[in-house]
Amino acid sequence: MKGEARVVRIGLVGAGYVSKYHIQALKRLDFAEIVGIADRNRELARAVAERHGIPYACERLEELAAAAPEAVYILTPPSTHCELALEAIERGWHVLVEKPMAATSEECDRMIAKARAAGVVLSVNHSARLDPIVREALARVRAGACGELLSVDFIRSSAYAPYAGGPMSEIYGQGSYPFRDLGVHGLYLLEAFLGPIEQLEADYRGTGRDPNLAFDEWYATARCRKGVGRIYLSLNVRPMQNRLVIHGTGGVLQADCFLQVCTVARQRPGPKFPHMIASAAANSAYTIGALTRNVVRFATGRLPASPGIQAGAAEFARSLYLGQAPPVSAEEGRRAVAWMEEVCRRADAERERQRQEALKALAPVRVLVTGATGLLGGALLRRLRAAGEPVRALVRRKAPELKEDAGIQVVVGDLGDPEIVDHAVAGVETVYHVGAATRGGREHYEAGTIWGTRNVIEACLRHGVRRLVYVSSLSVLDHAGHRAGAPVTESAPLEPYAERRGYYTQSKLAAERMVAEAVERRGLPAVILRPGQIFGPGAERTAPSGAIALGGRWIVAGGGRRRLPLVYVEDVAEALVLAAEAELAPGTVLHIVDEEPVTQREYIEACRRRLGGAIRVWWAPEWVLLVIAAGVELLGALLKRNLPLSRYRVRSLRPLGVVDARAAREKLGWKPRVGVREGLARTFGPGVPGAIPAG
Repeated sequence: MKGEARVVRIGLVGAGYVSKYHIQALKRLDFAEIVGIADRNRELARAVAERHGIPYACERLEELAAAAPEAVYILTPPSTHCELALEAIERGWHVLVEKPMAATSEECDRMIAKARAAGVVLSVNHSARLDPIVREALARVRAGACGELLSVDFIRSSAYAPYAGGPMSEIYGQGSYPFRDLGVHGLYLLEAFLGPIEQLEADYRGTGRDPNLAFDEWYATARCRKGVGRIYLSLNVRPMQNRLVIHGTGGVLQADCFLQVCTVARQRPGPKFPHMIASAAANSAYTIGALTRNVVRFATGRLPASPGIQAGAAEFARSLYLGQAPPVSAEEGRRAVAWMEEVCRRADAERERQRQEALKALAPVRVLVTGATGLLGGALLRRLRAAGEPVRALVRRKAPELKEDAGIQVVVGDLGDPEIVDHAVAGVETVYHVGAATRGGREHYEAGTIWGTRNVIEACLRHGVRRLVYVSSLSVLDHAGHRAGAPVTESAPLEPYAERRGYYTQSKLAAERMVAEAVERRGLPAVILRPGQIFGPGAERTAPSGAIALGGRWIVAGGGRRRLPLVYVEDVAEALVLAAEAELAPGTVLHIVDEEPVTQREYIEACRRRLGGAIRVWWAPEWVLLVIAAGVELLGALLKRNLPLSRYRVRSLRPLGVVDARAAREKLGWKPRVGVREGLARTFGPGVPGAIPAG
């Protein structure tokens, strides 16, 4: 009740990204108390509770009853909003849901009817409308800053966490997700400035920049009571945008929600050009001053991160405390959902059509190659096709060049996707698992290497594959602890501190261990090949082992005298084919390295013959890099972050130059057909020491 000294007891459902902003907002209110947090990932709920001093953590909404909340904030994916809200309302709790209110208008109707019958408050966090800079823009427009309104543009770009493998989340599983997530902001903002929407037209397309995201460019035009609104959403535009542009007969207002700056260009009497200059100068001066103030406010905590989300969280609690109407009505939430519903339905149907096309039935073939458009996968594909072998190729992106060969079946999909991988493996006898992540962040390696290998293993076991040839890497071995010059055999110790190395080593080691364990415990018919540094045409700009590629420069530890474990790409492809047919015991590990000695300096000189000044090299003594790494470690400790350079990683740069390939010769009958010297000539052109003369 208004004026009573009481506390609004609030429970949170969902411990994901957005929860921290709700927690920060509620922690600043002396009349609100967060009594518990629920998440289907109980460990995540516990971690968030411990970090923020929340007394109770659980897995299900019903368990929050033990904390006796008065209201719950539902911060979960949109598809769960209705079910969770109805359950909370049945318990007599007031409900705030994050946007959008629900997946469909029918779900919104059920929520509204249930709340009315129960006499509880139901609201939705339309955070962009509650953003301070949007409120300022609304106030200035209502005060006549733009004259009579004609149109409003909402421009928003964003980025999603990369797909990390496994069952696809709504972000990647739904075609409509970007519009559900971001378009809803545009819809209710257009209504706030231009009145109710009367007609909406929308379109979307996929650029393929993220092959798992079906549609990453969105365009919508809304005819509203007071004018026309336009929405542009992009997952590609950089720098990121979050802007409103309001056009009127007397001025144009721009509100930058990221920078929290609002400017107006007005029409004034006098010559047009001088006025434009004066207006731009005035707005520039204002922007500099506003940005300076905002930086100070942010640094001192007076301008919170994601201010709109925090405002919505705080104002709903305040409305309960004061017994007032919530800042956003449930009816407003329903209108936005109703307008986006048809657009989302079309996008989801198109996404499902694409999915079914990717999963269409395939005629059985004998061989599958994963990563078939990569350097090694491509060479293997050519080798198999030259022998007349029909091949199925699993590729992450559409590959029109492969479609030209009738002997290649193309399956497009992510290695991290269990359904796609199972589809690709079904009906084959031999799987060459070449694909893996080679760049990107943690999620890319999780999907492309760890989940990818897990999916391949499961599919091979399910479909009774005769032989899996798994391509590992010498990176899984202990580099820092290896004695220089000692031959490296298949029994060499594995990396003992993978967490101190990069994502590539961590993921390849985890994947190789999965294969070995599946061989031992589940009878997986797999062999493991560990190639050295693979080179060939297409990989001219790949830094040699023992070097760090940074800012267009190769930083080489040592004087360049270290020997490289090189192997030409076509020679590795030959080894893979031999391994598929040889009588090898499951679990056999073989090193595939050309034993011809080539130093780092020789390799780099060959690169320079082809690439000239495009290759810039810094020959750094190892002790210098160790000193720099020590400084980086200290900085990381101060920032409480893991930075990408450490003394252990510097010591691990040492190439395993003397690799014993005797086992491959004896068990496969393999020896390099092209060889490293001829391979260097083919890759970088003639003139390489020891290369076969051209012609």
